[in-house]
Amino acid sequence: MASSLTCAGVVWAFLSFLCAAASCVGFFMPYWLLGSQLEKSVSFGTFRRCSYPVRDETRQMTVMVEQCGRYASFQAIPSAEWRICTVVTGLGCGLLLLVALTALMGCCVSELISRTVGRVAGGIQFLGG
Repeated sequence: MASSLTCAGVVWAFLSFLCAAASCVGFFMPYWLLGSQLEKSVSFGTFRRCSYPVRDETRQMTVMVEQCGRYASFQAIPSAEWRICTVVTGLGCGLLLLVALTALMGCCVSELISRTVGRVAGGIQFLGG
């Protein structure tokens, strides 16, 4: 297999992939904020939550649902700031994965990544981060 990357480029490609994967895992996990509510452990991230309160209309009280899940809709995310964070973080993870996978393909395909493409990819990684 021919490569269009130098040794430093190959290291950059693999580190980029590892960082992109870690960012995506962190984005999808609901453990951004941890706490307790109604004597139960709760956690939530930008679009996922675990152990959340709901109103039980039959018993006329608030009960805790002890499971993880996504918000029912984008508008169900608690605040505008969390919605913005969800969009920005998701776009950043997407950009990081795009650059990382392109860099990994550059390890296998010759003439895929030139000096200019590498510089642009580094700029995209900066924006994604």
